[in-house]
Amino acid sequence: MAHEPKTLAEAIPYFTNPDNCVDYLAVRRWRHGVVCPTCGRTDASFVPSRRLWQCKSRHPKAQFSIKTGTILEDSPLGLDKWLPVMWLAANCKNGVSSWEIHRTLGVTQKTAWFMLHRIRLGMQDDNSGGTLSGEVEVDETFIGGKARNMHANKRREKIHGRGPTGKSVVMGMLQRGGKVRTAVIENRDKETLQSHVRQNVSTGSQVFTDELVSYWGLDADYVHQIVNHAEEYVRGNVHTNGMENFWSLLKRGLNGTYVSVEPFHLFRYIDEQAFRFNNRATKEQNVTDADRFSLLCSQIVGKRLTYAELTAKEAKIPEVSF
Repeated sequence: MAHEPKTLAEAIPYFTNPDNCVDYLAVRRWRHGVVCPTCGRTDASFVPSRRLWQCKSRHPKAQFSIKTGTILEDSPLGLDKWLPVMWLAANCKNGVSSWEIHRTLGVTQKTAWFMLHRIRLGMQDDNSGGTLSGEVEVDETFIGGKARNMHANKRREKIHGRGPTGKSVVMGMLQRGGKVRTAVIENRDKETLQSHVRQNVSTGSQVFTDELVSYWGLDADYVHQIVNHAEEYVRGNVHTNGMENFWSLLKRGLNGTYVSVEPFHLFRYIDEQAFRFNNRATKEQNVTDADRFSLLCSQIVGKRLTYAELTAKEAKIPEVSF
């Protein structure tokens, strides 16, 4: 395999070669040798003329490609288009819009939108690393509902302001020096918030929250400390500035890049931002753009999102403007 790209400028010409595309993904998908996604055999032979593998077992899916069993399956677009888009999605701090991909690649905006949602599925973390521990910041925010960005008819239908009316609630938990976990929640009730904390944070950890009454009672299982934002934002080590930083990055992308997001899809955009945040460069670890892209390529296996699932009409919710 040729020298792997380290920047987008290197990635674009590198992935114009279909053999480079297959080689790059194959190494990350099968670190210990090619495995048939249907039967699990490890002795499949490669067919260079078609860039696919032939399993020696006799079953209907004996031939498989690098796309089989991934978010790329059944896509008519070549890897020369998919991989640069994945690079952009993994590394653009504020995200990249479907209109930008549409203009850059020459595909339809609908196709670009579908591509980005499939990539966001690949970015999702299964939280298999266990619970958060140590010092954990917990906070929630409201997304959407700005009246000035709405059509006049919608503006008259509902009363919008700085409160929660017409907005989605998102909860976040950040282990300092570690990862963030997020969830779109129905409300900010005590049962809802504390249930998420107990599911994701190890007992005995230090938990920092604001003065919201719904967090009262966490001191039974955690070292719970509160910062009253009406009086101060930092008191020594007690603050939620890390989570506030994440919300700022998230809203910058939603407001400036995506502009309009349906609540039905909101969790996908949050997962995208969480992926970039959790794999950011820190003082402890120098994560490069190439590293983030490589990680994304290793996470696309075993995930599938069809257009019918993505546009399920019965689950649709009216748009929220940012």
